[in-house]
Amino acid sequence: MTAAARPTSPDLARAESLFHALSDATRLGILEMLRDGERCVCDLQAELDAAQSRLSFHLRVLKEAGIVTDRREGRWSYYTIVPGALAEVHDLAVAMQPRKGALPVHRTPSCCT
Repeated sequence: MTAAARPTSPDLARAESLFHALSDATRLGILEMLRDGERCVCDLQAELDAAQSRLSFHLRVLKEAGIVTDRREGRWSYYTIVPGALAEVHDLAVAMQPRKGALPVHRTPSCCT
């Protein structure tokens, strides 16, 4: 199989960033709240009963991973899920599945003998 025909490997650094951002219950709660559309940070804080500093940290992680975006209106910030970001997570997870036709090989590695 030529390099051009070979399926591309997942971008592991990108996968790490996305999966890290999704590895926390608070961040998943934020995403659940944003499923219906844009929300003010004050609404997120009230519904999550989270301190402002804690919420800011979690929103920053999601934003740096490219999962959410924000916009300012006066003194308030409004957050929304970036279109396609969660589809990218899906695609990365699918790309990491065992290849079709790959059989498990149970060999004793040379380091274990």
